[in-house]
Amino acid sequence: MIVRAAVLPHPPLLVPQLVAGASEETEPLRRACLDAARWLAEATPRWSAVAVDEVGSRVIEPATRGSFAGFGVDVPVSLAGLAEDEGRTDPLLPLPALIAGWLREHSGADEVRVRLVTPELDPDQCWLVGHELVDALSGPDPVALLVLGDSSPRHGDRAPGRPDPRAAEFDERVRKALADADADALMDIDADLAAELGARGRSAWQVLASVAQSSGVNWRGEVDYSGAPYGVGYHVARWEPAA
Repeated sequence: MIVRAAVLPHPPLLVPQLVAGASEETEPLRRACLDAARWLAEATPRWSAVAVDEVGSRVIEPATRGSFAGFGVDVPVSLAGLAEDEGRTDPLLPLPALIAGWLREHSGADEVRVRLVTPELDPDQCWLVGHELVDALSGPDPVALLVLGDSSPRHGDRAPGRPDPRAAEFDERVRKALADADADALMDIDADLAAELGARGRSAWQVLASVAQSSGVNWRGEVDYSGAPYGVGYHVARWEPAA
């Protein structure tokens, strides 16, 4: 049974070793992400993650190791607490899975199983993925849902992509939907607009919306962080069933 959900971005800058010269500037986002991850771990050490990857939809099991070496520093991570001779190493473990493992290690969770979806997944397909997740995790054991996705990289002069004036309004709508735990508003995000703005997290957010709609309970939300410090929209939010 899914008892809590947290929405986080997954930029490499969350890992201090990868941004040694800008660790202070990135600290507010990092702190918000770690606080949200620890909040999940307080409820249960068993996590299921949904994240976005261009390579294709697949599931990465907890007995997997990886490293941030491809981002400049060999920071090893694992998706579960493994002995040295356990698990397999994937040298091509995608960034969202690496971040999921890093968050797990820094929050005290035991394991995280990562389901990757493509950024092109349409809302109906996202709904099916969320519905399947609720069914798969409907047993008596508590599970926390970690939702990883970045928003538009088109905010202002620091944008890594071409600045787009529509990005601010788009991300404000996302922020409000997350704050209100408004699953309908998340499902109503225009997939074409999200693609134009480069908001690849849209499909992961809509899986979360489906989870909420399929769970049969009401949810409440809280946003811990919403900003675009490097021209990229990042949101950190917590959802849990309303009392």
